[in-house]
Amino acid sequence: MQRWLLTPGIRLLLRAGLPALIIFAAVSIFLAGEDRREALRTYIVEARASIEERPEFMVNLMAIDGAGSGVSDEIREILPIDFPVSSFDLDLEVIRDTVEMLDPVKSATVRIRPGGILQVDVTERIPVVVWRNRGGVLLLDATGTRVGRVASRADRADLPLIAGEGADARVAEAMEILAAADEISDRLRGLVRMGERRWDVLLDRDQRILLPEVNPVRALERVIVLSEAKDLLARDVVAVDMRLSARPTLRMSEGAQADWWQARHQTTTNTGQ
Repeated sequence: MQRWLLTPGIRLLLRAGLPALIIFAAVSIFLAGEDRREALRTYIVEARASIEERPEFMVNLMAIDGAGSGVSDEIREILPIDFPVSSFDLDLEVIRDTVEMLDPVKSATVRIRPGGILQVDVTERIPVVVWRNRGGVLLLDATGTRVGRVASRADRADLPLIAGEGADARVAEAMEILAAADEISDRLRGLVRMGERRWDVLLDRDQRILLPEVNPVRALERVIVLSEAKDLLARDVVAVDMRLSARPTLRMSEGAQADWWQARHQTTTNTGQ
């Protein structure tokens, strides 16, 4: 018997296995009754609630920094949190992802500050252009991401206008063209994306500069230099076509064409005489 009790497996069974078996049997007998199981669940729930609802774990209000009044209102609307609430019931990652789903929000951080304050720090997107398309008038940031919607172009007259399908995907290129057009910014009305391939520059007096698909900035700079030297854009020109860089083309207005034909006819007549 002594040798048998000195066997490692038997010793382990007596030291750990037998007590575990006794405990398991006792717990099983205790939980066999439905009333005892329900009492145990109630006790666990109450114990957890007594810890989670302690004053130091309660969140009483939400503070939003870095966002305008309109964005703050949107955040409070999409986060219908019923304060006070236990910090254990708040999923900060879910709250952050929900806030970042808003168009004007570039990024957000969420944390619980001492004093029971849910702190939401927001970095807003900065609109750089107004985009007019079939869906309405939208604000876009430098990456072409939607920032928000405006009722009309006049609501953000301080921003340049782009239009056309696919223009939102080429905002960076549009900004380069607008920078190159600074010399004629007082006459600039906007840019139009044509066929999702290239840009047209719209000026006042219904003038248009047709830019090529490749190197549009260089083509626009050539037009501006030519205009400064020859007053090109000050003439009765409807369009300057730069799509073929080796052969720029001018399209005159109907009145200018009529005057030109009349002058040519008179020159021919005088020469014949």
